[in-house]
Amino acid sequence: MTQHSHAGVHAAVHAGHDDGHRLEEGLAQMLDLDAELSGSALNEVTAWIAEQVAAGPRTVVDLGAGTGTGSLALARRFSAARVVAVDRSAVMLDRVRAAARGQGLEGRVQAVQADLDVAWPAVGAADLVWASSFLHEVADPGAVLAGVRAALRPGGLLVVVEMDALPRFLPDDIGLGRPGLESRCHRALADAGWNAHPDWRPLLEHAGFEVLAPRTVSTGASPAPSATARYAAAWFARMRPALQDRLASKDLDVLDRLLAQNAPEALLNRRNLSFQGSRTVWAARRP
Repeated sequence: MTQHSHAGVHAAVHAGHDDGHRLEEGLAQMLDLDAELSGSALNEVTAWIAEQVAAGPRTVVDLGAGTGTGSLALARRFSAARVVAVDRSAVMLDRVRAAARGQGLEGRVQAVQADLDVAWPAVGAADLVWASSFLHEVADPGAVLAGVRAALRPGGLLVVVEMDALPRFLPDDIGLGRPGLESRCHRALADAGWNAHPDWRPLLEHAGFEVLAPRTVSTGASPAPSATARYAAAWFARMRPALQDRLASKDLDVLDRLLAQNAPEALLNRRNLSFQGSRTVWAARRP
């Protein structure tokens, strides 16, 4: 799901090797939690995509594959396809390989390390290209789309998925500080350009694709409280550095109390959390 991050959460480019590895491991855990909570939405999207593919695809390419949630879902949906998971992170691709082995799909899922900001990878011709929470991360989306178009066989399909907004976990009044903390966090992150992406239709059309009407799917879920709490804690911990100079000190104090490991009011100990969000899907066909 990611080239360098998930939903605009950028990797620390200037971090040392150990710090960078730790950050990637933390991001991988967060991606897996997102997959656990968003599984029904992913199933809905892949089912819709299957309706748009005239025949079962032979080769599927997942750009910015992250921990492989999309790659494995596509491998399950298209049982005869070879799936190529592309990511620039070796940490993520190790996760893809392990997940594929765990699901008995290692013979059909190939992991390829590549930086799409540098060059298009040697993945061969494709029938379906999947790009989830990825296209807004690259330096030149137009160049990447040109690579996608060249790789797709005539009639092949590109699927672009983006979060419409950052995920929400908290009630408006959490019993600490001033109500509306999460909304203020979202506004601060939006001002910093996090999760920013355009309507991709004009650029897809400019790249020579025939674009279907976009589709929006809900990612709301209410699983066991521990999964929601763990995702909320991972999400806010990852957001915390970016919010340091963008939130009032009282809001930062509340956020730190929510992230404390053992505090009774901490996210991990709360039972009043939820998970809500939505994603927009663009499907674009190569003529």
